[in-house]
Amino acid sequence: MSNNKYIVSALKYRPNSWDTIIGQENIATTLKQAIDTNQLAQAYLFCGPRGVGKTTSARILAKTVNCENITSEFEACDTCNSCKSFNNNASFNVHELD
Repeated sequence: MSNNKYIVSALKYRPNSWDTIIGQENIATTLKQAIDTNQLAQAYLFCGPRGVGKTTSARILAKTVNCENITSEFEACDTCNSCKSFNNNASFNVHELD
């Protein structure tokens, strides 16, 4: 019996930056503007049918907001401690409930 690690393709190829989101550019722009103007709400409710990018958008927002060195394009740096722990699913600041 082999112990292969099965990874769902939707998770393996999930976009990890605002620029890689396809079909929800308006949401990405709105969230980036909220970060730019420092007008983030206390909570965000992502709703819609399956497969439209709710979890992806929420994960990118959480990663970017917690990033210690946000880029000029409002992307997470992927090098700070917060980004590294997020990428390893070990962030204390982000809890994903599904």
